[in-house]
Amino acid sequence: MPILPIVQFPDPMLRRPCTPVTAFDAALRQLAADMLETMYAAPGRGLAGPQVAVPRRVFVMDCTWKEGTRSPRVCVNPEIVAASDTLAVQTEGCLSIPGVPAAVARPDWIVLRWTDLDGTTVQARMDGFEAVCAQHELDHLNGRLCIDLLPEDDRIAISPLLAALGSS
Repeated sequence: MPILPIVQFPDPMLRRPCTPVTAFDAALRQLAADMLETMYAAPGRGLAGPQVAVPRRVFVMDCTWKEGTRSPRVCVNPEIVAASDTLAVQTEGCLSIPGVPAAVARPDWIVLRWTDLDGTTVQARMDGFEAVCAQHELDHLNGRLCIDLLPEDDRIAISPLLAALGSS
């Protein structure tokens, strides 16, 4: 399985809303396997299609592997069907915006519905970091980045870091 190149900010691919996946075939399974391998090698906990130059509604995540237990998920055509009214702030990192942490407020739990690689609809409640990770990756599928959710003062504070990424 090849390690895929990760698209870096400010590449316009990261701002492109993705199209739904319609074919649940060997090519999709290979893409998911390659994305997981790339995510683990990066090392990250989530990776979305546009981050590997594939503008399709698919992301992979594994919130536990760094603690020693792999629990990979492949989410195809995901959508949030319920979310907490309570927001929690967590610092997020992004493989496409390396070295730029973002303290983002998001619902502290969600119910996510997606299709798995076999074409089966799955739904699960996610809490804490797992909910944050899923929301972060789903944002990528909609062309939104975690830095977009920062208050204006925080965006101004990280602008030199973003400018440095754009010039490299």
